[in-house]
Amino acid sequence: MKLPRKVMTYCPNCRKHTSHEVERVKKRRASELKWGQRRFRRVTAGYGGFPRPKPEGREKPTRKVWLKYQCVDCKKIVQPAAQRSKRFEFTEE
Repeated sequence: MKLPRKVMTYCPNCRKHTSHEVERVKKRRASELKWGQRRFRRVTAGYGGFPRPKPEGREKPTRKVWLKYQCVDCKKIVQPAAQRSKRFEFTEE
């Protein structure tokens, strides 16, 4: 999927169509205090093998692409639902 870095789209804050700068969302480091991570650390602690089997089968053919749209006028950021894409790149226009 190819997408320009600037797009005209609706801004819910301005309540009209304005120019938006598009940015790909980077994955942040997982918090060690979340319940799933605490459970994972507890289960994997101590003597013994890894508690879960490796997932079998192939990888999915597409990845989810999360995008952030920042309004040029009001600087508010909107992050809609992710889209699936095999490849993603920004075009220079």
